[in-house]
Amino acid sequence: MSELYHLTLSEAREKLLDREISASELTAACLGRIERSEPEIRACLTVMAEQAVQTAAELDRRGPDPERPLWGLPLGLKDLYCTKGVRTTAASRMLENYVPAYDAHVVSKLKEAGAVLMCKTNLDEFAMGSSTEFSAFGLTRNPWDQSKIPGGSSGGAAASVAAYQTPGGLGTDTGGSIRQPAALCGCVGLKPTYGRVSRYGILAFASSLDQAGPLARRVRDVAWLLKVMAGPDDRDNTCSTRPAEDYPSAAPGKLKGLRLGLPQELWEARLDPDVAEVVKKAFAALEAAGAVLIPMAMPNLRYSVAAYYILATAEASTNLARFDGLRYGRRSEKPRDLTELYTASRSEALGPEVQRRILLGTFALSAGYYDAYYQQAARVRRLIRDDYFQALDRCDFLLAPVSSLPAWDFGRFAHDPVTVYQLDLMTLPVNLAGLPALSLPAGLGPRSGLPVGLQLIGRPFDEMNLLGAGLAFEEAFPPLL
Repeated sequence: MSELYHLTLSEAREKLLDREISASELTAACLGRIERSEPEIRACLTVMAEQAVQTAAELDRRGPDPERPLWGLPLGLKDLYCTKGVRTTAASRMLENYVPAYDAHVVSKLKEAGAVLMCKTNLDEFAMGSSTEFSAFGLTRNPWDQSKIPGGSSGGAAASVAAYQTPGGLGTDTGGSIRQPAALCGCVGLKPTYGRVSRYGILAFASSLDQAGPLARRVRDVAWLLKVMAGPDDRDNTCSTRPAEDYPSAAPGKLKGLRLGLPQELWEARLDPDVAEVVKKAFAALEAAGAVLIPMAMPNLRYSVAAYYILATAEASTNLARFDGLRYGRRSEKPRDLTELYTASRSEALGPEVQRRILLGTFALSAGYYDAYYQQAARVRRLIRDDYFQALDRCDFLLAPVSSLPAWDFGRFAHDPVTVYQLDLMTLPVNLAGLPALSLPAGLGPRSGLPVGLQLIGRPFDEMNLLGAGLAFEEAFPPLL
């Protein structure tokens, strides 16, 4: 039983349905792994051990059900997803004691599909960060090297999967928050098309950019999770009415003749020597397999970081205005008046990165600056989207780095937030364009021994073909976990 937690999600699913193992056995193995690894990794904010054991026992009593795609499979949830009766904090003191009375749409679908929900995973506070260092409840460590960050903001979900605590997990991606930690932890992460998955019941950072998505150790695993997560939801007006496709049935594509566009504005960015070495070998392997690499100019990508941080912080300023200590969130103990109630509650309960982004967003939306900043950023966003669409007319997929650095030391950029924002150049343009992207492990850096990832970027709602290409990549670049 001690090795059951090494099973991938797809492997575990087959063994569960064939009755080779029970849901209770797999759940116990994963809970044991969490108990042993958590003192070092600290990927979880809440472990739902009692609930998981009860769910698994009930599933076993009724017996395997092939009509429930995730029957008996343990999963972790980023602690942005509302879970009925289970604390949901967004890794913030502001919501430290918040217990939702309802489940997020995605959580309801996971339960209907037979999943065993194991834990709520750590993140940067309100998903604002790239390292999971900005959690109010402590940092999460990278399982490959515990002196390194796991990425963020879904760093807890990625670390949990990489540490074999669960075979799969759910994160959210606002500017790369699934793909970047997946790359730095050596697993697979999918950012679906904007609107492919309902955001109902997910605590919002930037509503026009946030997208829920899966992380796992294999491409087929994330396909199973997406099959359950995707689809219409009347409670989310930004959710597409397109029905979900049978993503696990995606056939592996062929690398021979595959046209891969290389956005030069990303590839010309300064890459760490480890990343550059892995990329060089990856290009050689792709060309040897018959793929065609096509350099492409996408001139408006150079403005993406500036546009993103104006739009995202403006939306964050609006979304987080409700947490004032009066209507929602933690309230300051002894304010002298109403003004101090607002300022003290927010100052005490929100961390420095969240405060920084709220201030930036409020400034961008203020009188006299709205036209100069917010509206201009919205125009640039459209130009970036046009660049992607034009590029994808000339190739099958775009290929780009996920991060210009492998996982870095804790505190390296503690006093340099602008540099961290610049590191998001590789991922955030995809969110501005609303496109799907799949992060895949490409190898280990020869100097650091840490994972390096590449991402495939596809057309809107073309996840089926994107997953097929990912399966082909998986054959060329063996998984790291």
